[in-house]
Amino acid sequence: MAETVLAGAVLGFGLFLLVRALFPARPGLVSRLLAIDSAREGDDAFRLQLISPDEEVSAFRRNLGVRLAQFYASRGWEVRSTRADLTLLGRSFEGYLATKVLLAVSGLLAFPILAGWLALMAWDVSLQVPLWAALIVALIFFFLPDLQIRRDAAARRRDFRHAVGAFLDLVAMNLAGGRGVPEALLMAVSVGDGGSSSNWAMARIREALANARIVGITPWQALGRLGDEINVDELRDLSAALGLVADDGAKVRASLTARAATMRRRELAEVEGQAGERSQSMLVAQLLLCAGFVIFLSYPAAMKMLGS
Repeated sequence: MAETVLAGAVLGFGLFLLVRALFPARPGLVSRLLAIDSAREGDDAFRLQLISPDEEVSAFRRNLGVRLAQFYASRGWEVRSTRADLTLLGRSFEGYLATKVLLAVSGLLAFPILAGWLALMAWDVSLQVPLWAALIVALIFFFLPDLQIRRDAAARRRDFRHAVGAFLDLVAMNLAGGRGVPEALLMAVSVGDGGSSSNWAMARIREALANARIVGITPWQALGRLGDEINVDELRDLSAALGLVADDGAKVRASLTARAATMRRRELAEVEGQAGERSQSMLVAQLLLCAGFVIFLSYPAAMKMLGS
């Protein structure tokens, strides 16, 4: 039964590839509309990302990822949250798709390994067991990068919000020194070399502001686009505020100072909440330890009473 299912799956996959090669799929309506919108707005202005990925991708993974990205685009699958997490982590979308597919294919290698091990041990087990086990492993491997990216991006986004609060204070200090809004933004991100783990957020903002001149947009518009790319609401709010009051330095300073204070209070509330959760978890662990110790002490007496 398992051999028939496996042979049918291989044959069906081969026929599918043959049909796709002979009759390539036509671009869908969503992809055509996106192409029209990009041509209308200009590919060189809006579609250019302000943050380039830091990940080094091999040629094979890049080619595979480009094909998968084109497949996603033809189906209209934008996956904006995943793209924002990848941009925040400095990874490319093509490399992410290639990693998912290669991990899934490597999970399918569990079938011949398990089948060979069962044959070596001479166990009378159907081949359906290693087949389903390999499919489950491939499915887990396929979704494993998503879990890792979400976990790492959540931690980085929290650190980025903390850096944005410090960035607002620095911008307000530069405005108080008599600089204009563009000069104050550039001077604020010049603090630190961007090489350590504490200054990587400033390096991201600095790169976005530097690329704003190439794209041809204002620095506050660049901050808003950076907030859209990495899904940070604080940057979008800052861009909107600077766009409204960019001509009045006093109002800008007051707005930035208030926003920085609000972000610090929010971070303090989050830290207090996390500390409370950890205290509760430690209390539960202590109660379980005490309960186990009481059971350990009372067990001999209870067994003696039941035995008598």
